[in-house]
Amino acid sequence: MKVNWRTILFVLSMVLIVVLLMDFSRRIEKMDRLAAELESVQAEATSVMETQVGLITQIAFATSDSAVEEWAYEDGKWIKPGEKLVEIIPAGEPAPPVEDVSSSEGIAMPKWRIWWELFFGDQP
Repeated sequence: MKVNWRTILFVLSMVLIVVLLMDFSRRIEKMDRLAAELESVQAEATSVMETQVGLITQIAFATSDSAVEEWAYEDGKWIKPGEKLVEIIPAGEPAPPVEDVSSSEGIAMPKWRIWWELFFGDQP
Protein backbone atom coordinates (compact mmCIF):
# COMPACT_ATOMS: atom_id res chain seq x y z
CA MET A 1 0.00 0.00 0.00
CA LYS A 2 1.23 3.24 -1.06
CA VAL A 3 0.72 6.35 1.02
CA ASN A 4 -0.05 9.39 -0.89
CA TRP A 5 1.50 12.67 0.19
CA ARG A 6 -1.73 14.43 -0.45
CA THR A 7 -3.53 12.23 2.06
CA ILE A 8 -0.88 12.82 4.73
CA LEU A 9 -0.95 16.53 4.08
CA PHE A 10 -4.77 16.55 4.27
CA VAL A 11 -4.80 14.66 7.61
CA LEU A 12 -2.15 16.97 9.08
CA SER A 13 -4.05 20.07 7.95
CA MET A 14 -7.26 18.69 9.50
CA VAL A 15 -5.46 18.08 12.81
CA LEU A 16 -4.02 21.60 12.65
CA ILE A 17 -7.48 23.06 11.96
CA VAL A 18 -8.97 21.16 14.93
CA VAL A 19 -6.17 22.39 17.23
CA LEU A 20 -6.64 25.98 16.03
CA LEU A 21 -10.43 25.77 16.51
CA MET A 22 -9.97 24.46 20.06
CA ASP A 23 -7.55 27.33 20.85
CA PHE A 24 -9.97 29.84 19.30
CA SER A 25 -12.82 28.45 21.38
CA ARG A 26 -10.71 28.68 24.55
CA ARG A 27 -9.83 32.31 23.77
CA ILE A 28 -13.50 33.20 23.10
CA GLU A 29 -14.50 31.74 26.50
CA LYS A 30 -11.72 33.69 28.21
CA MET A 31 -12.83 36.89 26.45
CA ASP A 32 -16.44 36.34 27.59
CA ARG A 33 -15.30 35.81 31.20
CA LEU A 34 -13.13 38.94 31.09
CA ALA A 35 -15.98 40.98 29.54
CA ALA A 36 -18.28 39.90 32.40
CA GLU A 37 -15.61 40.88 34.95
CA LEU A 38 -15.17 44.22 33.16
CA GLU A 39 -18.90 44.95 33.41
CA SER A 40 -18.84 44.06 37.12
CA VAL A 41 -15.84 46.31 37.80
CA GLN A 42 -17.39 49.16 35.79
CA ALA A 43 -20.63 48.87 37.78
CA GLU A 44 -18.68 48.93 41.04
CA ALA A 45 -16.61 51.92 39.88
CA THR A 46 -19.79 53.78 38.92
CA SER A 47 -21.24 53.07 42.35
CA VAL A 48 -18.07 54.32 44.04
CA MET A 49 -18.06 57.49 41.93
CA GLU A 50 -21.73 58.17 42.79
CA THR A 51 -20.91 57.68 46.47
CA GLN A 52 -17.99 60.08 46.14
CA VAL A 53 -20.17 62.71 44.47
CA GLY A 54 -22.75 62.31 47.23
CA LEU A 55 -20.11 62.72 49.94
CA ILE A 56 -18.63 65.77 48.22
CA THR A 57 -22.12 67.27 48.09
CA GLN A 58 -22.62 66.58 51.79
CA ILE A 59 -19.26 68.16 52.62
CA ALA A 60 -20.11 71.23 50.56
CA PHE A 61 -23.45 71.61 52.37
CA ALA A 62 -21.91 70.98 55.81
CA THR A 63 -19.39 73.78 55.28
CA SER A 64 -21.99 76.26 54.02
CA ASP A 65 -23.64 79.06 56.01
CA SER A 66 -27.11 77.60 55.50
CA ALA A 67 -26.06 74.37 57.26
CA VAL A 68 -24.78 76.35 60.22
CA GLU A 69 -28.03 78.31 60.43
CA GLU A 70 -30.08 75.12 60.17
CA TRP A 71 -28.07 73.54 62.97
CA ALA A 72 -28.38 76.66 65.16
CA TYR A 73 -32.14 76.90 64.78
CA GLU A 74 -33.06 73.25 65.22
CA ASP A 75 -34.50 72.27 68.61
CA GLY A 76 -34.41 75.92 69.72
CA LYS A 77 -30.68 75.77 70.43
CA TRP A 78 -30.05 79.44 69.88
CA ILE A 79 -32.85 81.58 68.58
CA LYS A 80 -35.77 81.28 66.25
CA PRO A 81 -36.14 83.47 63.17
CA GLY A 82 -37.53 86.87 64.11
CA GLU A 83 -36.14 86.87 67.63
CA LYS A 84 -33.23 89.00 68.77
CA LEU A 85 -30.12 87.43 70.16
CA VAL A 86 -28.82 89.20 73.26
CA GLU A 87 -25.10 88.95 73.77
CA ILE A 88 -23.43 90.16 76.93
CA ILE A 89 -20.17 91.84 76.05
CA PRO A 90 -17.99 92.77 79.03
CA ALA A 91 -16.48 96.23 78.74
CA GLY A 92 -13.37 96.72 80.79
CA GLU A 93 -13.82 96.32 84.51
CA PRO A 94 -17.19 95.39 86.02
CA ALA A 95 -19.19 98.18 87.68
CA PRO A 96 -19.29 98.12 91.49
CA PRO A 97 -22.55 96.89 92.98
CA VAL A 98 -25.08 99.62 93.79
CA GLU A 99 -25.87 99.93 97.47
CA ASP A 100 -29.39 100.81 98.56
CA VAL A 101 -29.25 103.99 100.55
CA SER A 102 -32.37 104.53 102.63
CA SER A 103 -33.35 107.40 104.90
CA SER A 104 -33.58 105.17 107.98
CA GLU A 105 -29.92 104.29 107.77
CA GLY A 106 -28.85 106.98 110.20
CA ILE A 107 -31.39 105.93 112.86
CA ALA A 108 -30.43 102.89 114.86
CA MET A 109 -33.48 100.85 115.90
CA PRO A 110 -33.39 98.37 118.74
CA LYS A 111 -33.66 94.75 117.73
CA TRP A 112 -36.96 94.17 119.51
CA ARG A 113 -38.56 96.94 117.44
CA ILE A 114 -37.33 95.40 114.18
CA TRP A 115 -38.88 92.10 115.20
CA TRP A 116 -42.13 93.82 116.28
CA GLU A 117 -42.46 95.49 112.87
CA LEU A 118 -41.64 92.25 111.13
CA PHE A 119 -44.44 90.32 112.87
CA PHE A 120 -47.10 92.96 113.46
CA GLY A 121 -46.34 95.59 110.86
CA ASP A 122 -46.99 98.62 112.98
CA GLN A 123 -45.13 100.37 115.72
CA PRO A 124 -46.05 99.76 119.41
